Amino acid sequence: MTPPYDVLSDMLAGIRSDGASAHRAALAPPWRLRFEGDAPLTMVTAVTGHAELVLPDGARHRLAPGSTAIARVPFDLADTAATLDRPLPALAISEAPQAEAADTVIVAGVYRPAGVRHQRLLRALPEALVLDEEVEDVLWLHSMRVALARAHAPGGRAMLDRILDWGLVCTLGCWFDRQEAAAPGWYRGALDPVVAPALAAVHRAPERAWTVEALAAEANVSRAHFAKRFTAVMAQPPLRYVAEHRMELAADLLADPGVPVAKAAAAVGYRDAFAFSTAFKRHRGVSPRAYRSQRVDIEAGHSRATSQPTPASRAMRAKKT
Repeated sequence: MTPPYDVLSDMLAGIRSDGASAHRAALAPPWRLRFEGDAPLTMVTAVTGHAELVLPDGARHRLAPGSTAIARVPFDLADTAATLDRPLPALAISEAPQAEAADTVIVAGVYRPAGVRHQRLLRALPEALVLDEEVEDVLWLHSMRVALARAHAPGGRAMLDRILDWGLVCTLGCWFDRQEAAAPGWYRGALDPVVAPALAAVHRAPERAWTVEALAAEANVSRAHFAKRFTAVMAQPPLRYVAEHRMELAADLLADPGVPVAKAAAAVGYRDAFAFSTAFKRHRGVSPRAYRSQRVDIEAGHSRATSQPTPASRAMRAKKT
């Protein structure tokens, strides 16, 4: 039996906490933190106390104990809204104090992209979302506390990475479930008995020359019923979804300089380079080769911005001087 298509896992493959940063802050009022950078998502959980999350457009979200926010940078976090109106310097989470008499304790994790597969997920998310739970119901939180305490022990970073991934999956899954009819079409489609088999087939073999009839056969329903149901759930016709998925996958492949353009084209069902280039440009606005050049430049800039000398390299430089 073919397993169901796991849409969320597929998209989260493009956002990982591999080597990402995780921090705990114990804060006494007044306090203000600033989150910025180029990470696609940041997750903040209030363990105790309350916090006010404020976006650049002024939108505010209140966090209570057990609340988890997932947001795009930049944003500010403070003890109260009033603090944000005061001339109080904003600290980075890495500089946050560990106050003994803390009113608020938060943990935060920063996720970085791996390729471009995550972009469809980001388009489905608001600038900030908040999942309110009781602290004891945040299943991954206890493990995060243990991991933070062992962060500098052997295996500590790997433990942090796994738990941050777990926390992101738990939070997004619960948040999407609570959206019900307001959830994005691809999430609802993965739960629909008619649409889900077709999605699984397309993602399993994107290179196949799919027709509406063939997709209906995967769902074991008539062509007319399938087309109507798919469009109602996904808010777009079946073959448009197929075309968009192929170009998303092609973009992910082209982001890897080691994958030839012809191989990326073949992986999404194109044997003709011109036809592939035309379809890709229609979807992305640039040719496959131009897109690859852009991605290489972006990754090179990110590497220069985030690279820091290691203790070994610093020691080597000191010896030379």
